[in-house]
Amino acid sequence: MDKSIRLQRTQSVLKEMIQEGLATLNDTRLNSLSILEVRCSKGKYNAEVSIYSDFYTQKEQEQILHHLKKAEGILKEYILQASSWYKCPKLCFYFDKSIEKAKNLDSIFDQIAKEKTKEDGHD
Repeated sequence: MDKSIRLQRTQSVLKEMIQEGLATLNDTRLNSLSILEVRCSKGKYNAEVSIYSDFYTQKEQEQILHHLKKAEGILKEYILQASSWYKCPKLCFYFDKSIEKAKNLDSIFDQIAKEKTKEDGHD
């Protein structure tokens, strides 16, 4: 239980520091990214960083991920300075599609409900 709480705290702090680090970069595309969640591996060697994807086309997402990969060293340096940790996990950024999928499911359910209402009305 104690390790789980510590891991959650680390993930929360890391999320905050990544957001702050992004804000310091000279790239307006990266400054405004919304970090949804950070999940660290057990040994905290890797951190998966999910980004809100609704505002970006597929091409823009690819470009942003490319720039994030280039900026990883700067972000890791920022995190080490801000946290006084002796190591920083490898940052792996990805756009979270789950919100998009949930919206699609909602629209499908709405469509089904409308069709059901039409069927019920014609009986």
